[in-house]
Amino acid sequence: MNRRDFLKASSLIGSSAFLPFAPLFAAVENQTKSIGPSESFDYAWLKGLARNLATQDYESPEVALPKQLQDLSWDDYQSIVFKPDHALWSDRAQSPFRAQLFHLGLYFKKPVHIYEIVDGQAQEIAYDPAMFDYGKSGINGEALPEDLGFAGFRLHHQSDWKRDIAAFLGASYFRAVGKSMQYGMSARGLAIDTALDRPEEFPDFTRFWLERPEPNSDVVNVYALLESPSITGAYRFAITDNDGVVMEVDAALYPRKDIERLGIAPLTSMYMIGENDRDANWDWRPEIHDSDGLSMHTGSGEWLWRPLVNPRQLRFNSYQDNNPKGFGLIQRDRDFDHYQDDGVFYDRRPSVWIEPKGDWGTGAIQLVEIPTLDETFDNIVAFWNPGEPAIPGEEMLYGYRIFWRGRPPEEPELARCVATRTGLGGVVGQRREYFSWRFVVDFQGGPFPFNEGEEVKVEPVIDHSDGRVEITSARPLASIQGYRAMFDVVPPDDSTAPINLRLFLQTSDGRPLTETWIYQWTPPPVEERHLRNPGHL
Repeated sequence: MNRRDFLKASSLIGSSAFLPFAPLFAAVENQTKSIGPSESFDYAWLKGLARNLATQDYESPEVALPKQLQDLSWDDYQSIVFKPDHALWSDRAQSPFRAQLFHLGLYFKKPVHIYEIVDGQAQEIAYDPAMFDYGKSGINGEALPEDLGFAGFRLHHQSDWKRDIAAFLGASYFRAVGKSMQYGMSARGLAIDTALDRPEEFPDFTRFWLERPEPNSDVVNVYALLESPSITGAYRFAITDNDGVVMEVDAALYPRKDIERLGIAPLTSMYMIGENDRDANWDWRPEIHDSDGLSMHTGSGEWLWRPLVNPRQLRFNSYQDNNPKGFGLIQRDRDFDHYQDDGVFYDRRPSVWIEPKGDWGTGAIQLVEIPTLDETFDNIVAFWNPGEPAIPGEEMLYGYRIFWRGRPPEEPELARCVATRTGLGGVVGQRREYFSWRFVVDFQGGPFPFNEGEEVKVEPVIDHSDGRVEITSARPLASIQGYRAMFDVVPPDDSTAPINLRLFLQTSDGRPLTETWIYQWTPPPVEERHLRNPGHL
């Protein structure tokens, strides 16, 4: 399955219909069945399994599914619904979490084996057709083998038994919700060779272990085995529903072979149209995106904001750092009026923030932007690329937290960039003699607004890798109680090479007032540099 198939498939998470629950808070008979013996389990054992598998030849988990599962249409698959009264832990009245399982079929052709852990003993959950309502799919569940396996699982929390809070489905993809209970972008266990001149490798979570939560506990533990031709891994997720979902992740990685580009804590999102990038302007909605920027808190303490774009060609950017404090793909614009989408509500999409645990050393936060004509294609990827190479036979340990929230758990104390707009440069009312492109950047919060009577001179500090910058300004913007910076960039001659821009606001004595805005602008070809002068000028 290629990237587009995986990302289209991941849009299924959270989309399936639900049957009404039997009495919501009454204990019911646990109707899940087990297969195979019960075995001792802990995270150390899982790491040992992953390390041992890394010394063996890779075996693909993909199998030939029964024909009736191979021929499913989208609507057929959507009609298969897990019966809530078969949910894991539904027999425990005080359980704060329940788990439902996804059926194989459509894009999901690699069986995932799922185990339940009780008192340190793990036993595999058997496929049982009684778990599912097959709707109009035409599937005869009784004819399917009991060792069929599953496609993945979703978690529910006692705060709302009808809507799931997290789901793991397809390769190593998973999603979770913010406080609005809205799904959006995805995360992955690992990224391998993203945006190189050859196909990307997609590792799979091939086995999951779900640990029965303690009564009234606020955490559920999920363990996963990751496998691919290049690497194996042992993962532990401690998942809580706390002002949005928070995941504490520990990952132990064991390379099978050299890996050119390893992506730790990868995030995958969608950006099609925004206030700074309106090339795909045929849609009636003014903005279409799950995230509008990459936020980075560097090891030195600097805050960077990189607005996303929908580029004409694939873009790859690498931001070097040492022991980063955090990064994430953020949906800062949360105004419904800016989207006007009353179907999927992009204004409610969660931001996702990665907070490293411990020192990650040298490396780079890397951003990939892929052209897209359609909002169902997730075209944005961000991850940490370690400076140290992945060496076969060695163990690589990473710990981090993932926050799925409307706003990340930490933000700059200085003013944040809240909007980036671009358009044709020049001076209104004057004839343009050459092509330029305008950038308008709004900052809010931090020291803004200044105290009444306080006189502060604000200056823009602008760096550019090429071309010429002109018509610069920084002035108060009362509507947001912040400041607006404006400047034009004149590209060099007929070059279409990307130009890197960097901006922040400071006082006249050099005191920073804002986070640092960074951007990459690609000038259009000469034949598209229209001056658009009106006839009367």
